[in-house]
Amino acid sequence: MAEKGTLPITDDFMKEMLTRTRPYSVMLLYRTPALDEPSSPAIVWEHGRRNFHLRAEGTLAIVVPISEDGSRVVGLGIFNASVEETTRIMRDDPGVKAGIFTFEVRGGRSFPGDALP
Repeated sequence: MAEKGTLPITDDFMKEMLTRTRPYSVMLLYRTPALDEPSSPAIVWEHGRRNFHLRAEGTLAIVVPISEDGSRVVGLGIFNASVEETTRIMRDDPGVKAGIFTFEVRGGRSFPGDALP
C-alpha cells in the first residue's frame, strides 16, 4: 500500500527503475593508530581538501565523515568511478600515504541523481 501522497510502487515501475541504475564505487575509510599522532591533524586537513577537489570535479559524489568514538570506520565515500579507479585515487590520498588511514572499495549500484535530502 502506498503512503499518502505517493504513487504506488508497482512491479513494472521497479523493473523500469532498475534499468536506470548505474555502477558506483563505495569506499570505506578506516583509522590506524597513527591517526592519534600529533602530526595527523594537518594530514587530515589535506585529506579533506582533496575530498573537496574530488567533489568539485564530480568524482566523489557523496562523502560522509564518521566521528563515532571507538569506531574503526572514519568515513564513507561514494565515487562516480570504477572500483579500480577509486582504488588508484585512494592510494594517492594524503592520509593513506601517511599511514593514518586504510581503505576498502566495493562496487555498488544506484540511481543517477540520488542525493542526500
